[in-house]
Amino acid sequence: MDRNPAPGGRIADICREKLLAEFLPRLEAAVARLSDEDLWRRPNEASNSVGNLVLHLEGNVRQWIVSGLGGAPDTRKRRREFEVRGPLPRAEILGVLRSAVEEADRVIAGLDPGELRRVRRVQAFEVDGFEILVHVVEHFSCHLGQIVYAVKAARNEDLGFYAGVALDRTGTGFLPE
Repeated sequence: MDRNPAPGGRIADICREKLLAEFLPRLEAAVARLSDEDLWRRPNEASNSVGNLVLHLEGNVRQWIVSGLGGAPDTRKRRREFEVRGPLPRAEILGVLRSAVEEADRVIAGLDPGELRRVRRVQAFEVDGFEILVHVVEHFSCHLGQIVYAVKAARNEDLGFYAGVALDRTGTGFLPE
């Protein structure tokens, strides 16, 4: 990926990398470990299934980036993302999410960094392009965390996202050595 040195371009590059190169592959790897039953299991009626969260992420990415930044028509039916009880095929829901993220990536890559200052209306919010990018990345990250937690709970295994990476630093942090 070519890096855009302009400040707005740099934040756009970071968001593209997080969504397409980091978050989406992790989500796909996590969902691949679930059985079809676990994919659509709801722990209770106040919670969503992993399948619903995948559909919800697809709707959010399309509404906020493809439509909000890219100008495509907004056809999202947000409530429906949570009403589906499955079982929809895993490949199908992952395919629509991948398609949305790839389309969002093309929208972001094609943006003039100055366009990120322009205010737009998305859902009930007046937001500029910077807010749209931050919203989608933090929203995706939040639900990815829920999905990873659900997979770990169902499978009792580490997903290995940081295998081989030295994350410990001695002498820092809250906990004593």
